[in-house]
Amino acid sequence: MTRAYVGLGANLGNPMDQLRRAANALEAIDSTSVVGRSRLWRTPAWGPQPQPDYLNAVVGLETMLAASALLDSLRAVERAQGRDRSGPRFGPRTLDLDILLFGDACIDEPGLQVPHPRMAERAFVLLPLAELAPGAVVPGTGGATVAALLARADPSGCVPVASFS
Repeated sequence: MTRAYVGLGANLGNPMDQLRRAANALEAIDSTSVVGRSRLWRTPAWGPQPQPDYLNAVVGLETMLAASALLDSLRAVERAQGRDRSGPRFGPRTLDLDILLFGDACIDEPGLQVPHPRMAERAFVLLPLAELAPGAVVPGTGGATVAALLARADPSGCVPVASFS
């Protein structure tokens, strides 16, 4: 079993509903179980403006799947919830699911980079991840933990808004 952390984000439609449905869908992935859910965080949008604020969260998983198979399952959940990947990079979306950490693996394959690129500087990723795994070492950061990276990030505008239920 591998402990993986998946980032969830949405800013179109009903983001709270989208994230809750996505977290529930993660429960149904073969050979995978949900072991933790962060709170939902409202965060300012990155990318083309104007666009609505995002809701972000992190879900912890235990999985027997390879990282690429887990990514395929995440993409299937996105498609089932109406994700259209034809829009602009960093543009608004109904649902975004990203593998943040996959055990202690460093993966650099077409379409899959773990740890997730730029997560070390993004409070909207680190805040919910720190709720589940503050002591997790992020590969490729010289041994920095999630908590240490969060201490260096700018959390401006990020506020907890609800718990998963």
